Amino acid sequence: MSPKTKKNPHDKRHLTKRTLREWGFGYLFISPWIVGVSIFFLYAMVQSLRFSFSRVELSNGVILHPLENGIFENFVKVFTTDVNFPGILANFGVGLVLQLPIIIAFSLIIALLLNSKIRCRSLFRMIFFLPVIIATGPVMSKLTAQGVSSVPMVSQNALLGILSGLPEFIYTPINNLFSSLIMILWNSGIQILIFLAGLQKVPRTLYEAAKIDGASGWESFWKITLPTVKPLILLNSIYTVVTLATGGSNEIIELIYTATYTATQGYSYAMAMSWIYTLVVAVILVIVFLLLKEKSDKHVVYEQKRIDMKSAQRAAGR
Repeated sequence: MSPKTKKNPHDKRHLTKRTLREWGFGYLFISPWIVGVSIFFLYAMVQSLRFSFSRVELSNGVILHPLENGIFENFVKVFTTDVNFPGILANFGVGLVLQLPIIIAFSLIIALLLNSKIRCRSLFRMIFFLPVIIATGPVMSKLTAQGVSSVPMVSQNALLGILSGLPEFIYTPINNLFSSLIMILWNSGIQILIFLAGLQKVPRTLYEAAKIDGASGWESFWKITLPTVKPLILLNSIYTVVTLATGGSNEIIELIYTATYTATQGYSYAMAMSWIYTLVVAVILVIVFLLLKEKSDKHVVYEQKRIDMKSAQRAAGR
C-alpha cells in the first residue's frame, strides 16, 4: 500500500470499537464535570453578564432596569470613578509576572531533588505537600497575621531605600513579593507533584546513554529533563495563574465582594468589575499559553516522514 493511500488511524471513518469504547469511558469520567458546569456555572455566568449591563433591584426579587447612559455605563464607572480597582488590578498583573517564574522554578528544583535517590523521599514529599492542606482559609489568615509568611532577614525598611525610585505600581508588587515570599512558596505543592510525576516517567536508560556518551549532568538536564517536562511547565503555569487569581487573599476578589453589598455601587457594578477581572485573567492565560506552548520541530517531523517513507517502500518491495 502506498503512503498516499495509507489509512489514518485518527480518521473518523476508520474508528475501531476499541477507540469508541475508550472515548465512551473518557466522556463517562468527565460527565460529572460537564453536568456540574452546565447546571451551576453557565447559567450563573450568563446571569452575571446580564446584571453587568443593567441596574439590579433586589427589593422584590430580581428586577433589571435599563441604564441611563448606555449598556456599558457600569464598565465605564469602574475606570472613571473607582479609585481602588484600576490600581489593584495593575498591582495584580505585575505581581503575577513576578510570582509565576518563582513558583515554577522552585517547584521544578524541588521535584528534581525529590526524584533523586535520597533516604526518606516519601517523608520529604509529604512535607512539601503539607502546606497545601494546612495553609488554607482561616489557617492562612492566622499565619499571615503572625508574620510567618515573610522572610525575617528581608525587612520592608530595607526595601524602601532600595526600591524608593520605582513607580508605585512596580514597587508595591515587589514589596508584596518579599513580604509574602514564604506563602508564595507554600503554594507550590501541587506543581511539585505534577513535575515529580513527569520526571518519574523519564526512562533511566536515556540518562545512562547520555552519561556513556560523555554528557554532564547539566547537559542531561537541558537535553533530556527539560524537554520532557516542558508540557508540564505550561500546565503548571496555567494552574498557578488560576490559583493566584482565585486565591482567598486576593484583594480584587475582596474588593468585588465589598462592592456587591455597598449601596453606592451595587450588584450590577460588582458584576462589571468581576467581568473586567475575568477578561484580564483570560488574556493572561492566553499569553502564557502562546509563550509556553510546545512548538513542533520541523527537523524531527521531516526525519519522521523520511523514515516512514522508507518503511513504506521496503514493505511495497516485498
